[in-house]
Amino acid sequence: MKLVCFSDSTKSYGVLEEDQVICLSTLAKALEQPYPHSLEALISQSIKETSIEQLIQNATKTTLEQAVFPLSKVKILAPIATPPKIICLGLNYKNHAAEQEKAPPDEPVIFMKPHTTIIGPNENIVKPHFVKQLDYEAELAIVMGKKAKNVSANDAKSYIFGYTILNDVSARDIQFKDKQWTRGKSFDTFAPTGPCITTTNQITDPTNLRICTWVNKELRQDSNTSNMALNVLEIVHHLSRVMTLEPCDIIATGTPAGVGFAMKPKSKFLQKDDVVEIEVEGIGVLRNRVVEDKATL
Repeated sequence: MKLVCFSDSTKSYGVLEEDQVICLSTLAKALEQPYPHSLEALISQSIKETSIEQLIQNATKTTLEQAVFPLSKVKILAPIATPPKIICLGLNYKNHAAEQEKAPPDEPVIFMKPHTTIIGPNENIVKPHFVKQLDYEAELAIVMGKKAKNVSANDAKSYIFGYTILNDVSARDIQFKDKQWTRGKSFDTFAPTGPCITTTNQITDPTNLRICTWVNKELRQDSNTSNMALNVLEIVHHLSRVMTLEPCDIIATGTPAGVGFAMKPKSKFLQKDDVVEIEVEGIGVLRNRVVEDKATL
């Protein structure tokens, strides 16, 4: 099942089916059933996929038609706008570590991004005028479904709600100057996410998903999650030993080879009006344009 947040006149959420969205709050209201007011609440309340399916099945044809919105008539938003935490992994793809002549880690190398970095599909990545080396990083992102502390890798799947895409946008000049990652990855708009959350029932094997990035239709990254040094279950295990993971936490699992700064023979950084498209198998395509903020002080 694919779940999205969207806006027509108000913010809503629902099930994505091809070129339409079934609005769950509209459906629940018509059926006079109490239902979570947001996708974050649905995740936090551990609403089961079978419950969502039952809600749809109980609707009459007329009721269902009233709850269906064509994709062309709505704006798809970031699936989770204010996660408790955004945890990101560095160097977690073997080929990305290799292009930097480094060894992949045997434990997660992590940093955090603030939730103010989040934007949704088709929203603009804002490049501050003083950032000269703007870069993209395609990442499969885990969306946590339950509180997790000290969980084993074998049990980790039961704590995951689903998966989305996150672009870990990075100001490389600042990142490399600081010799650590937080400031260069924390600017507003530097975490495009979406377009949906695909539940674990639909993505049965997150260790074998193709992941690609195009910049202005030029293929830059083309890899597979099988190239991860630590897979998603191992990531949840390791992180839960460090901190309590909470419902709606987003965990960006690292990026494969092909980032702009590592391109040969010359780096290819993002410029004004560039369009970045990231596709992860089973989830969809996350598309964002780069604009420049000349008003930054």
